[in-house]
Amino acid sequence: MDFKEVMNELEALGKERTKKIYLSNGAHEPLFGVATGAMKPFVKKIKIDQSLAEELYTTGNYDAMYFAGIIADPKAMTKEDFNRWIDDAYFYMLSDYVVAVTLAESPIAQEVADEWIASGDELRMSAGWSCYCWLLGNRKDDEFDKSKLSDRLDQVKENIYDAPIRTKVSMNNFLYTVAISYIPLSEKAAEVAEEIGAIEIKRERKKNGVLHAYENIQKDLDKGRLGFKRKYVRC
Repeated sequence: MDFKEVMNELEALGKERTKKIYLSNGAHEPLFGVATGAMKPFVKKIKIDQSLAEELYTTGNYDAMYFAGIIADPKAMTKEDFNRWIDDAYFYMLSDYVVAVTLAESPIAQEVADEWIASGDELRMSAGWSCYCWLLGNRKDDEFDKSKLSDRLDQVKENIYDAPIRTKVSMNNFLYTVAISYIPLSEKAAEVAEEIGAIEIKRERKKNGVLHAYENIQKDLDKGRLGFKRKYVRC
């Protein structure tokens, strides 16, 4: 399938209800409103195509950008490519669920994620923390530097209260993921989460939310999920 065929297929799969959901979460035009599960049948036809992924991502169409992440070749992407993608990721569903996910399958994932965490930019920081969540939930524990991750836990404890909203959410997810998926620091992550406690998330035009990593950690530890790893990062 070429660019035009993919765009026509995405447009045909779009649903007004799904579009409204995406818009309510921060997406903006252009978009079609395609459910992610509806993309799977023709993902199998294309598989990996970095050139097509780049064409789709540059459209600014949310559905095309999401699809680009599925068919991209992370191992062929450079730091400059990922920075270009994060520059165009205008809301969290792109930064955390497209760019961060794609980065997590790259050999330079931790290097880029570290730079984004240190950037001071809300969505870059959010994507950096999210990338670590995807990495920790998929890769073996011995692929990580325990000392560095321990420092990251300390960083969350010190900075989460004052972090921008999306970064705050991703930091909270990081705490949970370390506690469940990275056994060497599971106890420390749970202790940090307990110390932090509940964090209120203020949202415009929506009811405020509450993050409570410690409660979620305990629930999943009680279910025997310690050491959980997913087989795939991307769908």
